[in-house]
Amino acid sequence: MRKELLRRHARVCLLVVAAVLASPSVGLAEATAEAIAVNVDQAKLVRLPGKVATIVVGNPLIADVTLQPGGMIVVTGKGYGATNFIALDRGGEILVDRQIQVEGPSDRLVTVYRGVERESYSCMPVCQRRVTLGDSDTYFNNTMNQAGSLSSSASGGGGGGAAAPKAN
Repeated sequence: MRKELLRRHARVCLLVVAAVLASPSVGLAEATAEAIAVNVDQAKLVRLPGKVATIVVGNPLIADVTLQPGGMIVVTGKGYGATNFIALDRGGEILVDRQIQVEGPSDRLVTVYRGVERESYSCMPVCQRRVTLGDSDTYFNNTMNQAGSLSSSASGGGGGGAAAPKAN
């Protein structure tokens, strides 16, 4: 009699577990998981469960998500704010729906205002130019041009010599 009661109890427990796993709310449980926090202009690795086939990003201006082999994704902060990403399997089933929170730079950032023109500097330990969202167009373009010249020279595409620094 006692064995029969235990078997009945075990069957009921299995049915409850099966019902919970089959309910639509289980697919939404991942949506309430903790948000992925990443700094702007930085990347973070996140492991996903299951066999992800497709990634959809809510706002690609805020974050970029790239699927890597083995269920790993690279989340890159592009702009300040929050968005989400959805991971789907080959059958179109939602595996993950999580928030991404993109925050400001983690280094010692100094912002200089010259009237309405803004410049950003990373001061770790010496202050150097740093391109940050919201910087003035002139500062942004000059800094990016210098970085491009340096990169080109380093890769051998700059004609073999280092570019002369521009006077500001």
